Amino acid sequence: MPLIKNIKVGNNKKILTNLVICLSLIFFSCAKSEESLAKKNTSVKILDKISSKNELIKLINGEEFIYKDLSIKSMKCTNSEFDDNPETKAYIQVRDLTKSDNDKVYVFNGWMFSSSPSIASFDHPVYDIWLVNCY
Repeated sequence: MPLIKNIKVGNNKKILTNLVICLSLIFFSCAKSEESLAKKNTSVKILDKISSKNELIKLINGEEFIYKDLSIKSMKCTNSEFDDNPETKAYIQVRDLTKSDNDKVYVFNGWMFSSSPSIASFDHPVYDIWLVNCY
């Protein structure tokens, strides 16, 4: 009888070991796919409402870009994993350099969505910014 108990315990250890291996493989494959969706650069369009001219600006994530009176910084940019309805989203911070009262206050600080710019719109009297894509 003790021999049968040892076999059952051995089988349970094998099952538990296989379960841990499978779960770790699933976890690491999901983490890798999340990293592969994140891109290093962000494209935004900026409209100057006074001159009615727009420009395509290419931002490097994590670096500050100065455009006239604005300081623009893209923190993270990702493309959706679904091909049927593509969605690009980016976390962007914008400061107005003409306001010298507080350098740490952002005019815009949040997520922008390429398909729905009105969800989190950039509200400025002179400029308009919207997300184009990540690359």
